[in-house]
Amino acid sequence: MSIVRIDPGQRFASAVVHGGLVYLAGHVAHNPDAGVREQTAEILASIDRHLAEAGTDKSHLLTVSVWLADISHFDEMNAAWDAWVDKANLPGRATVEAKLASHVYKVEIAGIAALP
Repeated sequence: MSIVRIDPGQRFASAVVHGGLVYLAGHVAHNPDAGVREQTAEILASIDRHLAEAGTDKSHLLTVSVWLADISHFDEMNAAWDAWVDKANLPGRATVEAKLASHVYKVEIAGIAALP
């Protein structure tokens, strides 16, 4: 069974396809000045691109993990999430507060999706 690595960087691939699943690495925004809602929207757009490159889409998400640098921004993150998520195919999701790799990151999102 093959393993396909999508958008590999120095330390990890943005997504890995194996065994009918797409494993999304933790995605962060590139705009450090953006607010939580804007960073979340940027991350979700990146996830859309990586899922498309893998041959699937957000309707096939199985589970998503969201890390917020400050849990008081939960509603801002959810505003972007609610505008993006496929309401007919909701994934499982966990959201926690965590110290992220850099102070410029306000949100990080990872997940697992199925191939159609």
